[in-house]
Amino acid sequence: MKHFAFTLLFSLFFNFGLVAQNDVDFGIKGGLNLTFFKVVESNFGPNTETEAGYYGGVFAVFDIEDVLAIQPEVLYIGLNDFKFINAPIYVKYEVANNFNVMVGPSLNYFFDFFNNKFKVRADVCAAYNITDAIDIHTKYTIGFEEIAPNGLFFGVGIRL
Repeated sequence: MKHFAFTLLFSLFFNFGLVAQNDVDFGIKGGLNLTFFKVVESNFGPNTETEAGYYGGVFAVFDIEDVLAIQPEVLYIGLNDFKFINAPIYVKYEVANNFNVMVGPSLNYFFDFFNNKFKVRADVCAAYNITDAIDIHTKYTIGFEEIAPNGLFFGVGIRL
């Protein structure tokens, strides 16, 4: 399954690069990750545990129209003992001048995470371009299974 995920990501980057007639921007991003693990305790109800970590990686922006783009990313996330690769594929829409909203699926490969290594989650992201090359962003990742945690990300992206 991990070979399939990496092949899919490589194909997406390669194919978008071949067919893109418009501008393609590449960049790096990183920041703070807060992950919320849902823990159910016997008679005490749900309790949420939060862990802080970091993330960093690369992204590409493939313009479709003036206000619409596709933005795949590959991020490495470190969270105490948990390490995983997060690869969202966003549809990016500019809702106002320099303010973008992005939504899309997120492919995740967890390294030794309870034997279930591949998870699909959903991302919702907002980004504000401070300059043409620098943006600040926040995203919320929704886990669809009990074992796939939700996450909140705050970071900076730099177009190269």
